[in-house]
Amino acid sequence: MAEKRSAENGEADAVVERARENADAILESAREDADQRLPPTAKAAALLAETRTTEDEVLRKQRAAADSALEQERAECIRTLAGLFPLEREKTDRHLLTERARADDAVAQRDDFLGILSHDLRNLLGAIVLSANILSLASGDGPVAAQTAVGGQRILRYAARMNRLIGDLLDVASIDAGTLSLHKERCDMREVAGEAADSFRTAAEAKGLALEVLLAEQPLEAEGDRGRLLQVLANLITNAIKFTNGGTITLSCARVGEQVSFAVRDPGIGIPQALCASVFERFWQVGKNDRRGVGLGLYISRSIIDAHGGALVVESEVGKGSTFTFTIPAS
Repeated sequence: MAEKRSAENGEADAVVERARENADAILESAREDADQRLPPTAKAAALLAETRTTEDEVLRKQRAAADSALEQERAECIRTLAGLFPLEREKTDRHLLTERARADDAVAQRDDFLGILSHDLRNLLGAIVLSANILSLASGDGPVAAQTAVGGQRILRYAARMNRLIGDLLDVASIDAGTLSLHKERCDMREVAGEAADSFRTAAEAKGLALEVLLAEQPLEAEGDRGRLLQVLANLITNAIKFTNGGTITLSCARVGEQVSFAVRDPGIGIPQALCASVFERFWQVGKNDRRGVGLGLYISRSIIDAHGGALVVESEVGKGSTFTFTIPAS
């Protein structure tokens, strides 16, 4: 309002200034005409000069009084606006408090809902897995039994994927709420890297990929949540397998200064440089129609490493592959 009023005042001042200039020009022209009609005597000229001086002084005082009144009016307007501002802010603050309370309630309800939903879904998944195992064991011999066993294994794979998705959703809720839990213990990070590689070597070979592990010769002791670090490595290795069509994926673990550094390198499709920072955002996908995941893995992974006091970064080039590196403080 103040800015709008100031602009309006500027326009009004310009209009007044132009009107005064026009009035002065008309007055000057009228005086020139009067001078030509007056008799050329010294007394007449003196009387005319005195009269004009008086008129000019009266005009100056009138204009000064008008300007002073205008300034007072504008100052009063500014004081009025300044008085309105705290009222407007108070109203806005009330709205913000109301909306914040609603948002907090919504978040709390969401977290409660996710907790209940995940518990119930995992119970159902447990029953599905148990039933699939029973079917596999009771299938016996023969072609039908073989098909039943294959179907049971497929059910187990789908159930495992659903369980991971539920875990990811719970992790996101915990991260948003600032309650991501870590259970740190001192361990040799070479063992963590080796366990992660062993878990995915079969999956890599099934796609025609080699999984190479490069570990330091000396123990790499660090305080960390073993399960969470395995979760991060699982996400990175899974992505490497997913977006690589041939070659060797390398997992390395070494000490760099006061940090233990893990790196997963792949010769896959790579990521455009402009999108490297975006891959750690929630629900980010390589493409609009890409459905190889829900886009939570890297977001959760970075949050886990941040909670360890480390950092997760990526270096990539389209067509040449990517390298995801994360560090945690060494013991």
